[in-house]
Amino acid sequence: MKTNNHKIVDYDVVLDAKFGKEGTTSRIDAEEKAFAFYTGQILEQARKDTGMTQSELAEKVGSNKSYISRVETGRTEPRVSTFYRIASALGLSVALNPIKIATA
Repeated sequence: MKTNNHKIVDYDVVLDAKFGKEGTTSRIDAEEKAFAFYTGQILEQARKDTGMTQSELAEKVGSNKSYISRVETGRTEPRVSTFYRIASALGLSVALNPIKIATA
């Protein structure tokens, strides 16, 4: 690993060592878990910003407190329809923007 006074110079080296090379099953699994966790953190912060409890959010989306907790910690990924209900209950909007895909 390339470091300089404990500052990472090439983080891909760290990720490769811990989770495997990009494109490998272990790396893809780790990235999916990271995305779930990050999404949960965004939802949790939005819920807290509104002053809503997990129980109140669960009631608004037709779920239960333990489900909301699992979503916020990244242990559960909601279905798309449930994600939209959660986002809407929190006053969030979801935008889908096209990405450019390189062609050969």
